[in-house]
Amino acid sequence: MGKIIALANQKGGVGKTTTTINLAASLAVLEKKVLVVDADPQANASSGLGIDIRNIKLSIYECLINGEDAQSAISPTEVEGLDIIPSHIDLVGAEIEMLNLEDREKILKKVLTPLKDKYDYLLIDCSPSLGLITVNALTAADSVIIPVQCEYFALEGISKLLNTIKIIKSKLNPQLEIEGFLITMYDSRLRVANQIYEEVKRPFQDLVFTTVIQRNIKLVEASSHGKPVLLYDAESKGAVNHIQLAQELIEKNK
Repeated sequence: MGKIIALANQKGGVGKTTTTINLAASLAVLEKKVLVVDADPQANASSGLGIDIRNIKLSIYECLINGEDAQSAISPTEVEGLDIIPSHIDLVGAEIEMLNLEDREKILKKVLTPLKDKYDYLLIDCSPSLGLITVNALTAADSVIIPVQCEYFALEGISKLLNTIKIIKSKLNPQLEIEGFLITMYDSRLRVANQIYEEVKRPFQDLVFTTVIQRNIKLVEASSHGKPVLLYDAESKGAVNHIQLAQELIEKNK
């Protein structure tokens, strides 16, 4: 039975999509069967995995709103063992359309549950908001990875997200756990980076991944080429960090 992990933080620019793409590719390289679910209307995870978002016939939007079978919306990627349910700009309006639907917080859960037997990991890339789609993602997920950018104000907004997680646990998904806080955009040359790492580690202790994702231009370049960094430059720091993260995640879930 696969594990559904949401990657969430309502603060934008923390590396959520970059982490989703590259963690998924790394898990696939380590011989896990992986599905990325792009739940962000910007569809960056889709284009970052080489999907031409102008020519998508079925996306997560049709699964949520029209009840389309999720299996039909799955596209393969360049990485063997890694598939994606792409997103579409239509998803922007989905929150309003979902308001009148029954059990509106649990629609994504119904969409993804039949796929859990087919994959080891299902990673949901959430949009930078705490709207209804993100609530759906957290309700569908077994756990959540929270990427935290290594900069001042990094912890700003985390309390809001933790509060949302607490509410979802008490009302919609009692099984939801925090998989871990992931420090992203880390630059070891900066004293502030080490201070922030300590600042996150202090309250959250073992919930902080040992692996940190260092600042690496190859990660940005790879996304703009529609590839995970492993296919773009397997020797780069970005590729190595994400393989380490994938190994840590697999180890944690043994």
